[in-house]
Amino acid sequence: MPQSRSRRTLGAVTPADFERLAGLRKMQAIALGLLAFMAVVFVVSFALQDRVPWLGYVRAASEGGMVGALADWFAVTALFRYPLGIRIPHTNLISSKKDDIGEGLGSFIEENFLADDVVHNKLSQISGARMAGEWITQRANAEKVNGMIASAGLGALTVLDDDDVRELIESLVRRHVVEPEWGPLLGRATGSFLEGDHHEALIDIAASRLEEWLVAHPAAFDRVVSSRLPSWVPSVVDRFVDGRMHAEAVRFAQSVTQDREHPFRIAIGRFLTDLARDLQEQEALQAQLESFKHEVFDSPRIRALAASTWELARSALVEMLEDPESDLRTRLTTALQDFGHRLLDDSTLQFKIDVWVMGVVQHLVTTYRHDLAGVVTETVQRWDAQEAAEKIELQIGKDLQFIRINGTIVGSLAGLAIYAFATLVITPLTQ
Repeated sequence: MPQSRSRRTLGAVTPADFERLAGLRKMQAIALGLLAFMAVVFVVSFALQDRVPWLGYVRAASEGGMVGALADWFAVTALFRYPLGIRIPHTNLISSKKDDIGEGLGSFIEENFLADDVVHNKLSQISGARMAGEWITQRANAEKVNGMIASAGLGALTVLDDDDVRELIESLVRRHVVEPEWGPLLGRATGSFLEGDHHEALIDIAASRLEEWLVAHPAAFDRVVSSRLPSWVPSVVDRFVDGRMHAEAVRFAQSVTQDREHPFRIAIGRFLTDLARDLQEQEALQAQLESFKHEVFDSPRIRALAASTWELARSALVEMLEDPESDLRTRLTTALQDFGHRLLDDSTLQFKIDVWVMGVVQHLVTTYRHDLAGVVTETVQRWDAQEAAEKIELQIGKDLQFIRINGTIVGSLAGLAIYAFATLVITPLTQ
């Protein structure tokens, strides 16, 4: 019962399959109806041909039509099953030759669709870079790619193991921060900083801020100065000293800001120059700095730094990737569109990308050509024999019914021609 039901539906599953099945059944009914018509005409003409001589031509035509219809019915049916269930040799071809068909189909695809010259000619006719550029310049498409990248990023963040990432960050900190000696590195950095006179800007900022603070907080400065004076000093003297010292301090800050050759500036420059030299040459200072570094970056602190760094980075990335309106997603969409415009405008870049893609595709096809064709072969070979026949019949069976219809028509014409030739040519010659 299941087999008969399967044969009736030919394994149709989707609406498109059932639509193909309906078309197939319709064409089968037409072919069968034409055969029945020929049979009725044959019976009537055969019975009346002695009384109506010209019906002999009709009988011959209908007889030939029946022969053609039956022969083509047998041929079409033999492809997919045993005609009338009789195991006639060389019938049920698709089921019995399924593996050979799969192997032949795979070889055909490999030799005719995946050949080097075919792939090269096809790729040379199209510019994938220009097509990609035209597509991605449209904001909707750029947002689609943006969404795919965001989904991939979120997936990667979900798959990543937190302990592994923390270990990676910790190892990077150790390799690039803790293990290198700080002394020579800081000495060279300080020397380069001084060579560019960048310390002058820092002095300007410090002196300016000091002046602003002194002007804004005279009372705080006065308390600091007065606290240093003996208690027996009269308050008048305290106020005089406070005012004098405050004015001198403000004047000092102003002179440092305005005078590029101020002794304080020169002293700071000499101090930093000596420090840069000592950091590169004095082993005692380097040892002190190394001791300080290891005290700051001991193992527990590095692990805590790695953990906090990863947690902050991960939470920030997840938040930005999940929000389509985030600054990251917005900038990514704009960057994708800009890249698309560049692809359209830069013919050199187009050529480079097309050549690169062509090389990659040709390498993949050359390397995996047989494997790709093998997918077709293995897929067909994994099919059940009856299922494979039904799948193929469902796809092409409708068109094959035209063979039966054409066979009926051609057979009738052939029968008529043979009978006419025999009647009009051969019979007079033999009399």
